[in-house]
Amino acid sequence: MTQTIAYPATLPAPKVPAKTTLDGIEDKWRARWTEDKTYAFNPETTREAVYSIDTPPPTVSGSLHVGHVFSYTHTDLVARYQRMRGKNVFYPMGWDDNGLPTERRVQNYFGVRCDPSLPYVPNFKPPYEGGEGKSIKNADQVPISRKNFVELCEKLTAEDEKQFEELWRTLGLSIDWSYTMQTIGARAQKVAQTFFLRNLARGEAYQADAPGLWDVTFQTAVAQAELEARDYPGAYHSLAFHREDGKGDIVIETTRPELLGACCALVAHPDDERYQDVFGSFVTSPGFDVRVPVLAHPMAEIDKGSGIAMCCTFGDLVDVQWWRDLQLPTRVIIRKDGRITAEVPDWVTSERGRALFESACGKTTFSARKAVVEALQASGEMLGEPKPTQRMTNFYEKGDKPLEIVASRQWYIRNGGADFTRPGKSGTLREEFLARGRELDFVPDFMRVRYENWVNGLNSDWLISRQRFFGVPLPLWYPIDESGETDYNHPLIPSEAVLPIDPTTDVPAGFDESQRGKPGGFEAEVDIMDTWATSSLTPEIYSGCLFDDALFAATFPMDLRPQGQDIIRTWLFSTVVRSHLEFDELPWRQAALSGWILDPDHKKMSKSKGNVVTPMGLLEKHSSDAVRYWAASARLGTDAAFDEAQMKVGRRLAIKLLNASKFALSMVGDGELTLDPSLVTVEVDRALIASLVEVIKSATKAFDAMDHARALETTESFFWTLCDDYLELVKDRAYGVDSWADEAGVTSARATLALAIDAVVRLLAPFLPFTCEEVWSWYREGSVHLASWPTTDALEAAAGNPEILRVAGGALSVLRKVKSDAKVSQRTPFVSATVEFPEADAALAEASREDLVAANHVEGSLEFVGASVEGPQVAVSELGEPPAKPVK
Repeated sequence: MTQTIAYPATLPAPKVPAKTTLDGIEDKWRARWTEDKTYAFNPETTREAVYSIDTPPPTVSGSLHVGHVFSYTHTDLVARYQRMRGKNVFYPMGWDDNGLPTERRVQNYFGVRCDPSLPYVPNFKPPYEGGEGKSIKNADQVPISRKNFVELCEKLTAEDEKQFEELWRTLGLSIDWSYTMQTIGARAQKVAQTFFLRNLARGEAYQADAPGLWDVTFQTAVAQAELEARDYPGAYHSLAFHREDGKGDIVIETTRPELLGACCALVAHPDDERYQDVFGSFVTSPGFDVRVPVLAHPMAEIDKGSGIAMCCTFGDLVDVQWWRDLQLPTRVIIRKDGRITAEVPDWVTSERGRALFESACGKTTFSARKAVVEALQASGEMLGEPKPTQRMTNFYEKGDKPLEIVASRQWYIRNGGADFTRPGKSGTLREEFLARGRELDFVPDFMRVRYENWVNGLNSDWLISRQRFFGVPLPLWYPIDESGETDYNHPLIPSEAVLPIDPTTDVPAGFDESQRGKPGGFEAEVDIMDTWATSSLTPEIYSGCLFDDALFAATFPMDLRPQGQDIIRTWLFSTVVRSHLEFDELPWRQAALSGWILDPDHKKMSKSKGNVVTPMGLLEKHSSDAVRYWAASARLGTDAAFDEAQMKVGRRLAIKLLNASKFALSMVGDGELTLDPSLVTVEVDRALIASLVEVIKSATKAFDAMDHARALETTESFFWTLCDDYLELVKDRAYGVDSWADEAGVTSARATLALAIDAVVRLLAPFLPFTCEEVWSWYREGSVHLASWPTTDALEAAAGNPEILRVAGGALSVLRKVKSDAKVSQRTPFVSATVEFPEADAALAEASREDLVAANHVEGSLEFVGASVEGPQVAVSELGEPPAKPVK
């Protein structure tokens, strides 16, 4: 529970160390926070008292990089601030450990690959342990059963998760580690399978045999949200289709001549004058002699190439659109392995066409292209030489080969991509999701348009099935009739009570294992769910949905979803989809979007680009607080450069906070420390309190607006003014060595310093948690992170004119510069000095005269005069003799 910090307060004498250092404080306070359960969530609560965070579960597939430190620090700043504001913060952690990245890592790490046809081997030992970081080639990977493969996935992810947790603890994330989850864990599987079956029961999930994007490397279907358009080298080939009326040829340009055997039409724009006389007629394809129609469609591009294109099933997503709209025949020639089919299809009937197709059978698309091009060059049906070009091609975001389009049976969840209206609703599902987006508070707000653009640009429902092995199984079986045919249209559905299940090892109700794969028996669904199908349920999984009703009621819908801007289309949108369909509400009220970390060439850091920096070395080199300072200096939604110089600034700030706090808290010696604003009576002191009041207000307002960078900037600026100006002005008075200063003046300086440090330590606690906890422990009980955020109520009465400190600080600076320019010690006295101020400031300077005299060692006269100057400047000065150097 947050401890309310109020004034006045009398505390025992501070226990300030003889020497301040950052060394060792991280291990010290990490251990203490764990032992004391400082960041524990209190489940005995109400929803109003809770601030809940839908923490991004990092992908467990190797190592984290400095970009993760950047964004997760932002989340921790919010958690720490809300905790100090009195909220019962629910800050869990998860691990995204299923999916393709994990499988690829396991294959390389252990030197294995999954072959579902193989039997399980108990106590299997992989051929390789990956200790040297080598990548095992596919051909050298040992095939193992699916169950053995999954066991290795679980083993490696468990090891990775320990390393990830160690990094997060080192960084000082204020997570409650008793609330963790895995996207492959039993609880996550139950939630994911339950929600899928409920989607299915409501008609929101369905299966379909349809053309879809396919990655030939990973051998799996790919969803629209996982696409990445990349430049890919190719060449235009001019091919001549022969008109049936004998009036010559129609020339098309294509970058994929290997698909010519799958051509089912030529398509041009209905307004293209060049083809008005051939619409509705037929042509024969070069080389294959297949008769195809010439048709019109508005998606054809008049100004691209010859303005007419061949439609093949399927070369790209436009082909799919034309195939649907024009009701064209399906002529698939590319297999799931990316090779041309092994047999000549029925629609190729001519002798030369069948011979040409046979020359391409079983070949890769590259080799098939070569065979077709050579044949068409020989026949004269390819005009000229190929013309090199760069074309934008769809890739799976984790793949390295262009996607193909393959027809297959897949499972989908409705997401507004296809025209659909839910029963009882007046608008389309797309309109429902657009409305949800308008309800959500995006930080920064301009990120909202990315959500809207994505929803408006959807052209298909969400493909959730994947032909992989390590993931949440789709919880279905299919009956096999007496003739041995599998009935995919009437799946066997388990009850929610038995979930989670694995249909490849579990048996549907009413059957036994002996009936698996037999006539009259059943067949398992072998596909797993897309990793986003589970990650889209993180708010529900974290909040205990289906397992802990009290926790769910106290934390859901959650308050905050922090995440990267690049996964608005995947994680953010899919999470909105699941919550909207299941609960008819948003999963959280606010989404905070971090920017990217840029390398020295201003390119986004990513593992795929090989330009990432791993963070543990940075934390050890600069300190965790210093790295957090760098991360906190960037605003949400704004890209930031990787900058070790900024980390050095953060370390300097942390060290200065230790030293300044030691000075301020040491003033009382063995006496009690009094924190009482009524003791602040000197105008310079009251000016500092006035500045502190404004800083507290500004930092609070910034944090409430999710602008942590502004809160840090404001607080840090005040702190350096406190150290560089105020502390230098009043330290002699605080020590009680000024002859002019009475007891009230000494008390005023000491009270001001204590009040300022007491507030600054709390203002900086979210940013520098280790350093601030160390300082707090010198003079207060408990943790600063459970102390209340500073308020201004008790300080307002002690606040004076902040301009007095500004003027005094300016005078101090120019007087010190005189000595610096003369290259003498700052303890060298002034015999006399005259400082010119802007007219309005001269009178304000009088309020700090005694402190300026003492701080600058003025032995004679110090004059303040108004003049036509922009800022303070020393007009006349005379220095005395420098002090004698102490004898060693």
